[in-house]
Amino acid sequence: MIGESVRDNDVFIIQTTTNPNPNDNLMELLIMIDAIKRASAKRITAVIPSFGYARQDKKDKSRAPITAKLVSNLIETAGADRVITMDLHASQIQGFFDIPVDNLVAEGLMLKYIRDHIKGNVEDKVVVSPDAGGVKRAKSVADKVGCDLAIIHKERKKANEVNAMTLVGDVSGKIAILVDDMADTCGTLKLAAQTLKQQGATAIYALCSHGILSGPAVQKIETSDLDELIITNSVELSPGCKGCKKIRQIDIAPMFAEAIRRTHHGESISILFNESRYL
Repeated sequence: MIGESVRDNDVFIIQTTTNPNPNDNLMELLIMIDAIKRASAKRITAVIPSFGYARQDKKDKSRAPITAKLVSNLIETAGADRVITMDLHASQIQGFFDIPVDNLVAEGLMLKYIRDHIKGNVEDKVVVSPDAGGVKRAKSVADKVGCDLAIIHKERKKANEVNAMTLVGDVSGKIAILVDDMADTCGTLKLAAQTLKQQGATAIYALCSHGILSGPAVQKIETSDLDELIITNSVELSPGCKGCKKIRQIDIAPMFAEAIRRTHHGESISILFNESRYL
């Protein structure tokens, strides 16, 4: 139940739909949208820092669901007029909605972290994509940092379990910076860091937009060759994750606050996609 009148108001509901309880979080979001819609709000914007169920965005095998499309339908049917989120797992998820979707990016904040906290000259750094699907994201960061790009090809026999990795590119004597959209069980990051260390990387950092950090993720990070795992606070960290000295968080609250302000006042939010704003 909503505790006060929202009639004819512009309402923003902030709710991540991933950890610690993705099913509960999603249902809470849908129920709140429905309640506020029935309370005659003028416009409802679902602010979802980390969009859950996004990894299943296509039917890649027989009888598989497309959960990203299903969740999009649920949010829209519940009554949301707009969605603000960040770093969707696949950009085509925006097209699953028939309402406006603002997909913010954490790239500018990551570039600032690289500049301020990862020491060394440009020629001493190399940005690494942990898989073929993330090459576009990693190349964008590498181009803006002005350093080389390397790619890791990984082979999986089943979900969340990597069997082998092959490095394409030179990381010998360099600071390797892994870039990905999320860190879940961290098996890929641990194996990638091991591969980079074996190939001569002097230091290894991983920058991921969403720190899901499920299962044995913390133990894998602590025992890995990673110097640091840098994530945003789009997902609430468990107590175990907060105690890991290798994990660093970037605050995305100011970026979302500005997106909400600009949306409420009918202003363009394209400035938030300009990485120079954060440098």
